[in-house]
Amino acid sequence: MSLRQQEAPLRAPADDSDVEEEALANDYREQVQYEDGMDDIDHSSSFGQSGGADLQAQLAAAATPLEFQATLETKILSYDNYCSLFHYILNSEGPVDIEVPSYYWAWDVIDEFIYQFNSFCAYRQKVALKADNEDEIAILRENPNTWGCYSVLNVLYSLIQKSQITEQLDAMKRGEEASNYAGEYGNRPLYKMLGYFSIIGLLRVHCLLGDFSLAIKTLDNIELNKKAMFARVMAAHFTTYYYVGFSYMMMRRYSDAIRMFSHILVYVSRTKNFQKNAQYDSISKKNDQMYALIAICVAFQPTRLDDTIHTALREKFGEQFTRLQRGGPEALPIFEEYFRTACPRFISPTPPDFDNAEINIDPVEHHLAIFMEEVKVNMWSPTVKSYLKLYTTMDLKKLAGFLDVEPEKLRHWLLVNKQRSRQVRWSEGGLLDGDIINSSDLDYAMEGDLIHVSEAKVGRRLVDWYLRNLSRTY
Repeated sequence: MSLRQQEAPLRAPADDSDVEEEALANDYREQVQYEDGMDDIDHSSSFGQSGGADLQAQLAAAATPLEFQATLETKILSYDNYCSLFHYILNSEGPVDIEVPSYYWAWDVIDEFIYQFNSFCAYRQKVALKADNEDEIAILRENPNTWGCYSVLNVLYSLIQKSQITEQLDAMKRGEEASNYAGEYGNRPLYKMLGYFSIIGLLRVHCLLGDFSLAIKTLDNIELNKKAMFARVMAAHFTTYYYVGFSYMMMRRYSDAIRMFSHILVYVSRTKNFQKNAQYDSISKKNDQMYALIAICVAFQPTRLDDTIHTALREKFGEQFTRLQRGGPEALPIFEEYFRTACPRFISPTPPDFDNAEINIDPVEHHLAIFMEEVKVNMWSPTVKSYLKLYTTMDLKKLAGFLDVEPEKLRHWLLVNKQRSRQVRWSEGGLLDGDIINSSDLDYAMEGDLIHVSEAKVGRRLVDWYLRNLSRTY
């Protein structure tokens, strides 16, 4: 099982319970046993051959991670094999009759499929930017549609549609029997499981492409709680909260991003004794990435965190975490370092131009530049707040003198900052829904050259709400 990277309406959060913790721990134990058993399955069989007799071996091969040093030809062959496999599953006359060993297996197939897509796009972009390997460039020119975005998205959407998993999840939320809406294909475990995890796969792919609102929108039919099917698979659990949290962060919904990261980080700390398996290194890496992301979010929106998370942030980042919160020019390289370390491996929706290497844009650098613009806008926020908290009324020119900036430039910044302090925070409904709130604990109004300062009541309510709900399941 591989973890490379790292709505439905959400219902009212349910309290954590020891019963749920133990149930999930049992699932994790079962998962470890499943992974041990996978070593006995013969993965050497190619799944490019059609026919149902070897479909189980084909699925096992599809779930097996490709070697890190695989050649370009091997990566292209792997794509052809996936196409052959999914074509057989989706276009056979009637549903394929095969018993899937477990939903862990179904997750592995989707996870590895997207990972190889992501890796190939990143590799192709690297070859185009370097423009020094004519042999590989020639191969890539001959295969322009290999691991194309359209092909990958088409597979995921087709699996969702074929399984009618959306209709099943809607029925479950209404308290009805899901099988009544599953159809001929959706009642088969193979289609149901692949369709379900394809929804998580779409979240991931849309985030990799930089469409963060659509990424979150894909979860319209999945409820984020520990009773959800994805929560029973460690990699899927991590993946879901990582990409939802990251998408929220890029949409400047820091309160919701902090809530997502906090949930999974606290949960991992409670179940870490059950993660000593093949996935442990990948989960540990993803864990560190989410700590970096929550440090960024807290720097943008100071929030009281769970003691476990706050202690871990201090231990991991030390003085750098303090510098992030303090803001100013010295924090810029830290923001950049944390973003590079923790962001997904973004991909471009179109193949690069091999003839004009200089016009190709690195997707990671593109999103980093957008993120750093946000950082620069908020760079002086902690310093300005530290001055404003000392006064109830302050002259604009006086504050500009403290900051050594032009008064009119400061006026513009204050207006922009006040607007940006209003953000959407989820309370109920879909993950994209929410109420507009003042996320700051400080509010101010401008009258001519006078700045009138007050404590934001909405900001206090936000803190109170967050503390009440931090330990709940989302």
